[in-house]
Amino acid sequence: MNIEDNFINTLLEKTEETGAVKPQTTEIVNMPVVKIVPNFKNPYKCREEDMKPLEDSIRENGIIQPLMVRKDVKSDVYEIISGHRRFLAASRLEMTEIPVVVLDITREEADIILVDSNLHREHILPSEKAFAYKMKMDALKKQGKRTDLTSDQVGPKLSAKEVSDEDSASQVKRYIRLTKLIPKLLNMVDENKISFSVGVELSYLSKAEQTDLFKFIEKELCTPSLAQAQKLKKLSQEGTLNAEEISSIMKQPKANQVVTVKIPEDKISKYMKSNATVKEKEDFLAKAVEYYGKHLLRQKDRGAR
Repeated sequence: MNIEDNFINTLLEKTEETGAVKPQTTEIVNMPVVKIVPNFKNPYKCREEDMKPLEDSIRENGIIQPLMVRKDVKSDVYEIISGHRRFLAASRLEMTEIPVVVLDITREEADIILVDSNLHREHILPSEKAFAYKMKMDALKKQGKRTDLTSDQVGPKLSAKEVSDEDSASQVKRYIRLTKLIPKLLNMVDENKISFSVGVELSYLSKAEQTDLFKFIEKELCTPSLAQAQKLKKLSQEGTLNAEEISSIMKQPKANQVVTVKIPEDKISKYMKSNATVKEKEDFLAKAVEYYGKHLLRQKDRGAR
């Protein structure tokens, strides 16, 4: 079996398993690059580190796996369903034609296939998954399916499995919340400068509040903890969050920033009673440090005279 036959058989097996619409034609055709356009809602990014090896492979072997496209009913072009990176690589290599299979499906069906065919990538950013889930939910909603992922007497709910086979309904909702973040904060989630959980909490802030927060982050070079993010969310929902409150909350010490000093027992035991409690030891050390600090200040004052 040659590569083209294998590709078509695999495609037909997948569409049969999922109940998706069959290809308009099982023929792989070479289509002019100028007649192909990307899906501009595509939530997945083409990373530069992935493009070089892909370009090298296409330059040497050509495009082995054809792109899947659909006819745009409003114009004489074909929109990519699957194969955006291959299309970009081909464009960079100045190819004039690329192999495609044309699917006779709706925009919503195309969006669902686009999302599902990329969700299992090895490396996927939180923002990519967030907009992918939102894209699929929007497509399912336009198909007339309930997308609240909650039980209801009105009709059958959309199961989490219909949206994702790896994330729960609550986790899908949390990912979609990230689409409410301003781009600068969302980038920080992608870069792991802000945790996923913190990003979800911050998504409840208004755009103006998020902008004020980002300005503080940029100026003070600090990021909110989960507890701080929850405080920001609470004040936002109460309608009392402003730039001053943001500054006040962000300047509060984080739990993981509390310094813990360990001193061997034998270093202080000779200065204290043998049955001293932990609290008494802590108080003793605090007073000792305070006394020594005053001693250093007195010495500094004498030296300045």
